[in-house]
Amino acid sequence: MDEAARQNGTTTRTDDGTRGGETAQTLDRGLRLLHLVADAPGGLTVTEAANRLGIGRAAVYRLVGALSGHGMVRRDGDGRLRLGAGVLHLARRAQPLLAEGALPALRRLAEQAGATAHLTVVEGGEGVALAVVEPSWTSLHVAYRTGTRHPLERGAAGRAILAARAGSAGPVSTSGELQPGAYGVAAPVLGVPGLEASVGVVALAPLDPESVGGQVLAAAAAISAALAP
Repeated sequence: MDEAARQNGTTTRTDDGTRGGETAQTLDRGLRLLHLVADAPGGLTVTEAANRLGIGRAAVYRLVGALSGHGMVRRDGDGRLRLGAGVLHLARRAQPLLAEGALPALRRLAEQAGATAHLTVVEGGEGVALAVVEPSWTSLHVAYRTGTRHPLERGAAGRAILAARAGSAGPVSTSGELQPGAYGVAAPVLGVPGLEASVGVVALAPLDPESVGGQVLAAAAAISAALAP
């Protein structure tokens, strides 16, 4: 790098001859495109993507080519951009890290509420129990397996996620929707980019919405703080 460039803080060339600033800008655009596609359930056209990114269609085609090569983006039969299977591979790699970050808050919640605590994430349009902690001091509690799937429209965990989509962050209570005789309270985990999740408890007896709801909200806030960048 020459002295003038050093003093002015201008873009420098890397060892492979590319411009560092241009490379960072391309990476930023690629990641923004990936987020746009992820937030568009019906997919995006190249023109829509170009307009939202404020760049030309040719630049979008180049980004799509690079992302498609890694399986992150694909084009459907109508030419619309959709997420590729490579995103699922990364998500599965990230799940153990999410579970590890949530475990301290889940343990506290399970002990406080005397109920089985769980972190549920959205995968393939369903709720999936990513981490589960059972209380240590109760004689009876619900057995809730990690990996259990359920529709978002059933159970407190899924309903809390749907409520968050509608702008509500409060706790949600349900009874017998996933398992007869089981009661649940859950709240969404907010503030973690790219993550739709909830934290909650499930028990064999009715749960006090006020006290347990406060505990669930505190756990959701703790998990958000632990997972947020």
